[in-house]
Amino acid sequence: MQLGKIVPKNLAGFMELLPAKQIIFDSIVNIMKEVYSKHGFYSLDTPTLEYSSVLLAKAGGETEKQIYRFSKGATDMTMRFDLTVPLAKYVSMNYNELIFPFKRYQIGKVFRGEKAQKGRYREFYQADIDVIGDGSLSTINDAEITSIIYEIFKELGLYDFTIRINNRKILSGFFNILSLSDKCNDIMRVIDKIEKVGIEKAKDELMLLALSSTQINEIMDFVCIKGTTEEIIDKSNLYLNKDTDFDTGIAEIKEVLYYIDVFGVPKKNYTLDYSIARGLDYYTGTVYETTVNDFPKLGSVCSGGRYDNLAEYFTNRKLPGVGISIGINRLFDALQAMDNDIFMRNSPIDILLIPMNVEIFEKAICVSRDFQDAGIKTQIYFEDVKLAKKMKYANKINVPFVVILGENEISENKITIKRMEDGQSSMITLSEAVGIVKSYKRTVLY
Repeated sequence: MQLGKIVPKNLAGFMELLPAKQIIFDSIVNIMKEVYSKHGFYSLDTPTLEYSSVLLAKAGGETEKQIYRFSKGATDMTMRFDLTVPLAKYVSMNYNELIFPFKRYQIGKVFRGEKAQKGRYREFYQADIDVIGDGSLSTINDAEITSIIYEIFKELGLYDFTIRINNRKILSGFFNILSLSDKCNDIMRVIDKIEKVGIEKAKDELMLLALSSTQINEIMDFVCIKGTTEEIIDKSNLYLNKDTDFDTGIAEIKEVLYYIDVFGVPKKNYTLDYSIARGLDYYTGTVYETTVNDFPKLGSVCSGGRYDNLAEYFTNRKLPGVGISIGINRLFDALQAMDNDIFMRNSPIDILLIPMNVEIFEKAICVSRDFQDAGIKTQIYFEDVKLAKKMKYANKINVPFVVILGENEISENKITIKRMEDGQSSMITLSEAVGIVKSYKRTVLY
């Protein structure tokens, strides 16, 4: 008796793409790598599995409820839920070999057992950058991070987005003023959820923390201050000289905002927002959240901030840092719903080389190597079928050019190149074809 076949299926919250979409996903990743590298960040890769004691050293908040944790023998392990805590471990372990400020980027999968829904995955890619200082780190780095967020979104063809910025010292200082310093982190977790749960539900959660109605109303009035960055700062001046943390936070955010302008980030793409708190306890200064304005339900697709004490559980050295993480899966979902140029990049190759018969295969291989040596991605179609079927294949993979190699082309030491978008073809030399393809790649942003 033959057993039934197993139905192939994926776990909820785990993404798997067909080839055309995977190419686009990879294009997004490559853009991020290029921008990060241009700003002097080194590539880094850390293990997917870490000792639980390492990853959970200073997690806190909702994170511990979402982790994938298990044991193998006597080893207690956790799958990384972000790329920042592994970075703190890495820098602490390799301090003597690193040069500071240490600038790194990492793009890789992380795992969180949250409810799977559109825009939220349990296995997803993050693209992180961080700058780590030795003893101190200028807040101008916080401004440069903002400019890098802007540059990446612009390179992806996204222009209608908002980088919301705050400083946690401002919030903690304000809570100190209200005599709530012992409940600071708990209040911040509630504030961080305002956009998801709404103001009234947030007020109810603050009531559970035993705050008075007066304290709750003052907190809500403060975190909901609206206006231009200048107007928000002006309204904040009422609380100056009442708490050291608050005053420091205001001074830092002023410097960050000043240098964001110097870096050339348009004012329409960033704003000061006191409701941005970030749920993770390790943030100590500047914090960021970035949303695509056409897709508010996606939530933040890029977030992060300053962490002056992240490495304190691994070393006595002070290693302050600032960084951001881009949720590539969420960003990919937003880009799919838009008429975006990046979705023209959905072929793995630039040229499909078609030899007209098997006797030409050897010559075709030589021609393909010439194209590849010139930096042009080339595939040879080896199947012995009719030309119509070969062209149908070319259309399906959306290749921009087909090169035909037959007896006539070989006798004249030329090739026939066909541009698929308009059907134009001509018999030219290989070097002329290289020029045409490279020019097309620049135009289409391949």
